[in-house]
Amino acid sequence: MADVVLETNDLTKEFKGFTAVNQVNLRVQRGHIHALIGPNGAGKTTCFNLLTKFLTPTSGRILFNGQDITHQKPAQIARRGVIRSFQISAVFPHLSVLENVRIGLQRPMGNAFHFWRSEKILHRLNDRAMELLAEVGLEEYAAYQTVDLPYGRKRALEIATTLAMEPEVMLLDEPTQGMGHEDVDRVTQLIKKVSKGRTILMVEHNMNVVASICDRISVLQQGAVLAEGAYDDVSKNPQVMEAYMGTSAGELQGAHA
Repeated sequence: MADVVLETNDLTKEFKGFTAVNQVNLRVQRGHIHALIGPNGAGKTTCFNLLTKFLTPTSGRILFNGQDITHQKPAQIARRGVIRSFQISAVFPHLSVLENVRIGLQRPMGNAFHFWRSEKILHRLNDRAMELLAEVGLEEYAAYQTVDLPYGRKRALEIATTLAMEPEVMLLDEPTQGMGHEDVDRVTQLIKKVSKGRTILMVEHNMNVVASICDRISVLQQGAVLAEGAYDDVSKNPQVMEAYMGTSAGELQGAHA
């Protein structure tokens, strides 16, 4: 049996009679990069909000390492190791790159709100912060004020701060959105690199990114799972092609070309 780290059973979310997520069953295998894709309005971000408990399900269950976490709060989910990186870069713009990672490192230590109290405490975290910056290719930017970083580097910093919180599962919401080709390639390779020893669930519109690094794909349409499997299989599914017709059908066919 596959080693499933994150699972949903008939996960459903309704808003005043509108069903945004409709009996979704996900099985995210440990160590995989799993993509959640679908046309605009398919329910992908709502599904992410349910998994990280920013929304409460109408019905269904969420399991993490076999334990029911459906009714836990966002902070409890994060402490378990399910960490979400947001669609809009979520870093402190007027702190240095190093300081942003140090703040992330303090959360597992239980002193996340003491970053203003003692420089000595923070300096003890510098070595690990620099290791994480090296992992995402930002060590030479450590002293930069974050606001001065190019957009793609800010997303790399966001991944570093996410790694600082020791995730077992990373949820990445549109990690390459708004990037030029060079930044897309850089962040794609970065995601592949940091996935070693971790599990990643990502929402991504760029089919070239999905095709190049994802082990498994779930396609949502109108809040329900339309298809699931390896990219080569899913991209040839007639129902998936129809769902993307006029928008991403060409991308689905040509991503591996």
